[in-house]
Amino acid sequence: MGFIKEFKEFAMKGNVMDMAVGVIIGGAFGKIVSSLVNDVLMPIVGKLTGGVDFTTLAVTLGEGEDAAKICYGNFIQNIVDFLIVAFCIFLMLKGINKLNRKKEEAPAPEEPKGPTQEELLAEIRDLLKQK
Repeated sequence: MGFIKEFKEFAMKGNVMDMAVGVIIGGAFGKIVSSLVNDVLMPIVGKLTGGVDFTTLAVTLGEGEDAAKICYGNFIQNIVDFLIVAFCIFLMLKGINKLNRKKEEAPAPEEPKGPTQEELLAEIRDLLKQK
């Protein structure tokens, strides 16, 4: 019973839950980026390059049943996917770092200034005169 309880405590920690949410959102974001690349960007790039369909770009090595097909068009699309995701993460981290710097740069509240030496000496003088 101790193992199950320990696993439940581990799985319910804040960091694990945050990571799980991040993975789920990241997967959904990856699908959106893949659709953007496959359905929007690559057709435009294909049109600009004379009607090239990148999904069909491949090199066949050998002939017959032993032939190997290298689909470099799909590889190019995956590189574009990666670059878009990496750029979005870069922008997000840049924004987070900017916010953190603003928090660090915020001036600390000034401590109330005490009386100057002259004021203290004047106060001592006045107290001595009273006695």
